[in-house]
Order: sequence, then C-alpha cells, then structure tokens
Amino acid sequence: MYPSGALRFANHSGRYAAIGLGFTIPLSVALDNTLLGLLVVGWIVGGCYAVKWATIKNNIVCLGTLALFAVLLLGAFLGVQSATDAQQHLIKYLDLAIVPVFAYYFRDPVTRQRGLLAFAAAMTLVLACSFLVKFGVLEFGGPIKGTPLSPVVFKFRVTHNFLMAFSAFLFIRLAMASTLKAERVIFGVLGLLAVGNVTLMVEGATGYIILLALSLVLVFSVLPKRLAMVAIIAIPMIACVLAAVPGPFAKRVSTITKEIEAWRPGTSAQYSSAGLRLEFYKNTLEIVAEHPVVGVGTGGFPKAYAEKVRGTGMAETQNPHNEYLMIAAQTGLIGLLALLGLFAMQWIAAKRLPTRLETGLAHGLVVTMVIGCLLNSLLLDHTEGLFYAWLTGLLYGGLEYGPRDKPPAPT
Repeated sequence: MYPSGALRFANHSGRYAAIGLGFTIPLSVALDNTLLGLLVVGWIVGGCYAVKWATIKNNIVCLGTLALFAVLLLGAFLGVQSATDAQQHLIKYLDLAIVPVFAYYFRDPVTRQRGLLAFAAAMTLVLACSFLVKFGVLEFGGPIKGTPLSPVVFKFRVTHNFLMAFSAFLFIRLAMASTLKAERVIFGVLGLLAVGNVTLMVEGATGYIILLALSLVLVFSVLPKRLAMVAIIAIPMIACVLAAVPGPFAKRVSTITKEIEAWRPGTSAQYSSAGLRLEFYKNTLEIVAEHPVVGVGTGGFPKAYAEKVRGTGMAETQNPHNEYLMIAAQTGLIGLLALLGLFAMQWIAAKRLPTRLETGLAHGLVVTMVIGCLLNSLLLDHTEGLFYAWLTGLLYGGLEYGPRDKPPAPT
C-alpha cells in the first residue's frame, strides 16, 4: 500500500526529481544539487520504509555501492588527512550512498523509461548546441564553454566527450529497441552525429577510448560471430584512418604519442598532459606500495602526494587522474577490491535486468566506467560521479523484478 496526502506528494516529488536529474546532469551543477535535495528529502519523509529497505537488501548492486562508500567512510577516520580534507572528499563520494535512493524510485519501468528519455533529450540539446558553436551561431560566454575549435557547451571537453561517447551508444541502443520506424531513424541519426561529435569535433582521449570500447561491446552483443569478427578488424582500421586525417582526433593522438615518448621517470613533466599522468601514476603506485592495506585515508591523498614529490620539482596534484589508484591510495587494497567487486557485480547482474535494452545499457555503463576510471578519477568529479550513480540506480532499480514478474506501482 502506498501513502496518501503529504507522504504521497513527497514520494512524487522524489520520483520526478530522479527523472529530472537525467536532464540536468549534462547541463547544470546548480540544478543537480537542487534536485538532489528534493530527491533525498522526498525519500526520507515519503514513508514506505519497508519497501525502501527491501530495495536495498534485495539488490546486490545497491549493497555493492554502499559497501564501497562504507570503506571510504571508514577511511575518513584513518590516515594522515585532516578532518576537513576527509569531509570534503567524503562528500564527493556521497553519490555512491544515494544509489539505493535512485533505485527505489526507478523500480517502476515507466519511470526508468522517462529517466532515460530525459537524459537522451538533454544530450540531444548538447549535441545541437555543439554544432551551433562549431558553426559560430553560439559564441563563447555564459553556459557556453567552447569555441568553434573545441565546440563544447555546458561542460569542459573531457566531461563533454565522456557523456557524448556514452550517448552515442545510448542513441544506437534506443534505435535498436524501438518498434517505430520514425524513432529508429531519429535515434540512429542522433547516434551517428554523436559519434562524429566525439571523433571529429571535440578533443578528448577519454571519450575516444570509451567510444571505441562501446563500439566493440555493441558489435559483440548484436552481430553474429562472423560479422563481429569483421567489425573487430574494421573498427581499429577506422580509428587509424581518423588518426591520419587532420582534425581533433588526429591532433590529440599525435600530441599524446609525442608526450609519452618524451616522458622520463623521475623528471618533472609539468608541460606535458600525458607525461604528467604517467608521473602521477608512478608516484601514486609508490604511495600505494607504502600503504598497501588501508591506504593514507579518505582525503589523505593530496597531503601524501605533496610529501612524495617535495623537493623533486614535480607538480603536486589533488588526484592521480586514475580512480583505481585514487581509491587504492586512500583505502588500500580493501577499497580497490570493493570498487572492482562493484563493477563485477554490475556486469553479472545486468543479465537479470528486465529488458535487453537495460541489459545492454548496463554493460555499456560498466565498460564506460572501467575504461574511464583508468584515465580519470571519475567518482570524484561531480558530473561523471553523479551520472554513474544516477544511471546505476536507474538501470538496476528493476533488478529484483524479472521479466515475468509484475512490476511495482509507481510511488
């Protein structure tokens, strides 16, 4: 039985906030925070606590996100960090603890569909605005972060390409799942435009690699084995052609290659993006080796890294631009295993989701995060971290309900 009156209003507010976040995540941090507030308040005061508890205890992915957050919470009381640093970093990981809240509201398949369409609509807007920036119709200033040379819109290029690479995958998946010809055409065209936006318009190595990986996921999941083998050969060949044709993709590949070749261990690489990352990785691995079990504490990485590079001329950093190293440095191998275990749970549990669309998107999300976390500390970044938590809650909100089960009524 579901509540009435004020409690029902709170539940509906939380539900529509969960849907609305799909639209605001690619656009506005301020709107994200407003809707997150409505979401959490609606969940707390909306009653149905037995259902909410069942959503948590019966959902292995929710338990996995809470386990990772619990490790990070414990790490806040250990290590070399100040209370302020621990608090600031723990707040950034709070999205993990909100996954069960998202999952509660997304138990209903209609709500899940509306959430996906809200995100698709937002990314369609981003895609259209990106082309308008490219052709000089929209100019730099206000919410417009880019220029015709780098036509990003509401986010900077790494985040833009991260979201757009997944959106290309989403659009193609929606086209495949639709039974209406017009929808298949619209989503198919949007998918192709998104691919072009990532590869030909905006620089961002993270987006390039994620798009390549998602292409392979799509190939393996939908094509017969013989055609899949052809595609496996064709996709790298296309990437090689793009690397040879003048444009953002070729420029970024060339720059990264030169920077990696020029990097020397133990020397400062302050004017080299790829060199800096290699420097961060090497020094962070040494920190992990020195604190292998419980790490330096949640929020303790900046201080530990500053001590590591003191007197060397190397740049200090707040994070190593690698989520696996970031988690391992803060919480040791315990935290790293919790993160890897969570991704493994999501991959395995995706097969139990109600529809092929949701299973495919869930596998795509895991691949996106596994690859993205190699190149960035995604869970620390507002947009990427919230996107992961929101989509995890959305897709796995239906986990406890199999294809033959009657879905729950919307709250």
